[in-house]
Amino acid sequence: MIQKTIQQISVMVRAMNKIPQEQAAVEIRGVSIDTRTLQQGNLYIPIAGERFNGHEFARQAIEAGAAAMLWNKSEPNPPIGGIPVLLVTDTLTAIQALAREYRMQLPVKVIAITGSNGKTSTKDILAGCLSKSFRTQKTFGNLNNHLGVPLTLLELNEDTEMAVVEMGMSGLGEIALLSSLALPDIAIITNIGDAHLGDLGSKENILKAKLEILHGLKRDGILYYNGDDPMLRTGLGVQEWPYDLKTFGMEAHNDYHPVCHEMNLEGTSFKIAQDLLMSLTIPLIGHFQLVNALAAIAVASNLGMDLGTVKAGLAEAKLTGMRNEVVRTDHFTIINDTYKSNPASAAAALQTLYTLPGSRQKIAVLGDMQDMGEQAVSLHEELGSLADAEQLDYLFTFGPLSEHTARSALKRMNAGHVFHYTNKQEMVRHIKTILKQDALIWIKASRALKLEDVVSSLLKDQVLKAG
Repeated sequence: MIQKTIQQISVMVRAMNKIPQEQAAVEIRGVSIDTRTLQQGNLYIPIAGERFNGHEFARQAIEAGAAAMLWNKSEPNPPIGGIPVLLVTDTLTAIQALAREYRMQLPVKVIAITGSNGKTSTKDILAGCLSKSFRTQKTFGNLNNHLGVPLTLLELNEDTEMAVVEMGMSGLGEIALLSSLALPDIAIITNIGDAHLGDLGSKENILKAKLEILHGLKRDGILYYNGDDPMLRTGLGVQEWPYDLKTFGMEAHNDYHPVCHEMNLEGTSFKIAQDLLMSLTIPLIGHFQLVNALAAIAVASNLGMDLGTVKAGLAEAKLTGMRNEVVRTDHFTIINDTYKSNPASAAAALQTLYTLPGSRQKIAVLGDMQDMGEQAVSLHEELGSLADAEQLDYLFTFGPLSEHTARSALKRMNAGHVFHYTNKQEMVRHIKTILKQDALIWIKASRALKLEDVVSSLLKDQVLKAG
């Protein structure tokens, strides 16, 4: 994490006040924007949000052991006279400037990742592979926005060799900002999907937003992108770029693609054209996870890792929670995929459920997909049209929009096998009455639906299997 004197911090954030000589050598270790998690020696950076103002917690920050703090010049009563206080025009832009300056001082290589789906999984897989050969750090959890990325950069150690930084967005211009802070050596775009249609209005704007990752990409950098994605192929093919472009995906025209693959509940095994003799395995299911792994292989290979070492990293891949998490019990198996949902990822989940081998009972529990804008109803209907009575035993839906999914599914499945609920516990009770031994249940929804409650309820009193 960042370790600097308050004098150095003052220069990096362009502080408006002069620090007393006796405070100039005070050293900060790390930063915090939250007094609840602030550690001794942190630089406290109070952020003013819509529902809170970090400046109101200055006393708590001092009591928790803050070594110094920034202060928005427009906020009254700065606590000057105790710990060092640096006045800045705006604390949000100050933490971003601090992160950029710190990143520029580090010899670290930064790999930035964005995309509508798969960016967190790709981050986790890639960081796991790189850690086999390099001192590696990655975005913690889902801290991928205008505050999360600066916090990630400021958490980097001075001897870190590889930083895998996830970049999300809620509108145009945000990824451009994040890229300008991280100044990536390598960029990855996983795909262009329907997520954020509510914010951006069209997939063309989503493409434009994701391509903003190039804003800070170094001139000798490399962009890896999903060559199966038609919008990326078209969008990147309309002009010459001052970067090397590489592709990954399931189709054979990509630079990195599988020549064969097999999938079961234990994971996915595959081979790539670069080494037909070596079998690779990831403990993850779904073609989409295989594509994420291909992105990781491509980048790790470019950074000089041999495929045998990459193989070891892939085999130990662990994802951030509630993303395709396989939970086994003595009676059934759940795929907990309750962190996020949008049309592409929900369709991929259904397809993966269909293709998993075995004659076991298969049940899908789908909650609302949020942030779909004016197309919300039609997109939920389209998802329902993917229900296949020959490959799916039961479909349960939850949430107001998912009622359209259920109605659409009834065109392809019998009424006794499609159910819509607005009460989670009633739905859980119903699911329990139809479960057969060794059933497979895939549960997926947008974060706000909190369908992990359904997972917890189904698992109550069950004996979990190891592994």
